[in-house]
Amino acid sequence: MIDTLIRNNMAWARARMHADPPFFMRLSEQQATEYLWKSCGVSRVPANEVVGLDPGELFVHRNMENLAPSRDINFLSVLQYPLKMLKVRHTIVCGGYGCGGVRAALDSNRRGLIDYWSKPVADLAHRCAERFDAITDFKTKVNATCQQNMRAQGEYVGRNRFIFDAWCRCQTFDIHGWLYSVRDGLIRNFDLTVEKAMDVETLARRSWCPDG
Repeated sequence: MIDTLIRNNMAWARARMHADPPFFMRLSEQQATEYLWKSCGVSRVPANEVVGLDPGELFVHRNMENLAPSRDINFLSVLQYPLKMLKVRHTIVCGGYGCGGVRAALDSNRRGLIDYWSKPVADLAHRCAERFDAITDFKTKVNATCQQNMRAQGEYVGRNRFIFDAWCRCQTFDIHGWLYSVRDGLIRNFDLTVEKAMDVETLARRSWCPDG
């Protein structure tokens, strides 16, 4: 089975070179991208493909539930490097409808370590309980939480010190909030764009539920 992957790789490389002979030469050159894509770890979303970009044109970071923890050194290093070294101009915080991690955070099943990672989403749902408890259909509740979580993570990215310092240097850097659906392959743009520190407070007022 693993050998099949190697054969697939060889076929893919040959097909790319046939369709675009200088493809790998371009790819091997210094990475230069304007976009940092931050999303959940779902394997059904090939980040560069869903926005029509080649490998190398999108700097990608993934984790469960698309979280932006302020003490996660992995997330922080992935945020700092493209911001400082590549001078990316846009970060796309892209959640996904029907996210399995969000579903896990909302149900009552215990799963061990993942429960600790998912706690920020569970806490978010608790803060929004007055709104979400009125939703009787579980799938609809999950999707509403996915949307709220996307907004919250966009706010957390905007409050990050690396981002604040970049804005203080007058570096152009925007944060965008999207949601992707595997049902139709389409991205929903919520017109959620943060361009400066002041916009983060506006996003915070829009993001949190009334009882938050």
